[in-house]
Amino acid sequence: MVSKWKVLRRSLLLSSLFLFCIIPTASAQFWDLSGDTMLHDPSITKEGNTWWAFGTGEVNKNGIRVMVSNNGSYWSPTPVIFPSPLSWWKNYVPTHETNQWAPDIQYYNGRYWLFYSVSSFGSKNSLIGLTSTTSIQSGNWRDDGLVIRSTMNNNFNAIDGDLVIDVSGEPWLSFGSFWSGIKLVKLDKYTMKPTGNIHSIAARPNHPEHAIEAPNITYRNGYYYLFVSFDHCCQGVNSDYKIAVGRSRQVTGPYYDRNGVNMLQGGGTILDAGNERWRGPGHQDVYNNNVIVRHAYDAENNGVPRLLINDLYWDSAGWPTY
Repeated sequence: MVSKWKVLRRSLLLSSLFLFCIIPTASAQFWDLSGDTMLHDPSITKEGNTWWAFGTGEVNKNGIRVMVSNNGSYWSPTPVIFPSPLSWWKNYVPTHETNQWAPDIQYYNGRYWLFYSVSSFGSKNSLIGLTSTTSIQSGNWRDDGLVIRSTMNNNFNAIDGDLVIDVSGEPWLSFGSFWSGIKLVKLDKYTMKPTGNIHSIAARPNHPEHAIEAPNITYRNGYYYLFVSFDHCCQGVNSDYKIAVGRSRQVTGPYYDRNGVNMLQGGGTILDAGNERWRGPGHQDVYNNNVIVRHAYDAENNGVPRLLINDLYWDSAGWPTY
C-alpha cells in the first residue's frame, strides 16, 4: 500500500487492461464475526487455543492494533504494540508521524516474529521493522530493529513485509508496494535480517500505477503460492482492491497464474474481487493453509474496513478457493 488507510490515496485511475481468470469458489462461507472487527491489513495466528489478529494502527494514533478471540468469532481489542514511537524510526523516515502499517505475524524457532512498516504518504522513504516475543499473551515484545529500508533512490518500496519459511526451514521476507513490485530476500535464521540478493517475483509493468502490493507466500504440496493485492485500497466503498494468486516450484519464482502468465509480467489469477457488500478485499494472510483473512470495506456501514475470515480450500488442480 502506498498510503494505507491513514489517508486517502490518489483518485481512482483505470484498472488494469489485462483480463484475469476467476477461480470458482467452493463455498464462500464467511466466518461469523462479532465484537470489534475494525481491522486493516490483517495478519492472524493462534497461540494455544487463542486467536490473535494484528493490523495497521488507527488513524492519528501510535501503534499496531492487536485483537484477541477465544473462538475465532468474537473479537476484542487489546493494548497496541508501540503505544509510543521508537526513536530510531525517525533516522530512516523523518516524516513519519503516527500509526504503523501492515504487520505480519509468524511463529518460527520458538518466537513470534512481527514485521511491520513505517512510512510516509506516497513516498518510498520507508522501512520494515521487527519485534518479537516468546508469548503473545505476555505482551512482552522485544525491539529487534531494522530489517530493510528504502529511499527515493530505490526502485522498490520497503513496506508490507511477509515472512515465509521454505521447505528447508530457511526464512525469507517478501515485501513491496507499487513501483517495481514485489521483492523477496533471504533472512538469516538467527538474526532474521537480510542476507543475499533481493529477488523480483511479481510486478504489473503495464498497469498505469503498477498497482500491486501486500505479498503473502505459503507452501503446499510442492508449490509456493504467492498471494498479492491488485489495485487500490483505502477509499472506502470506492476501493477496487482484489486478491490475485500465482504459484512456483521455487520460493524465488518464477510465479505463474492459472493461465500460465508470469507474475512479473502482470499475471495473477483473481481469487477475490469482493461483492455488493464487501468492497475492495485485500491485504490477505493465509494461516496454516486452511484459513484466509483479509480486510474489506463494508458498504452497509459507510465503508468501514472490517476483518473477514474464510476457510481456505484447494481444488483438484491445487489452486486455492473459498
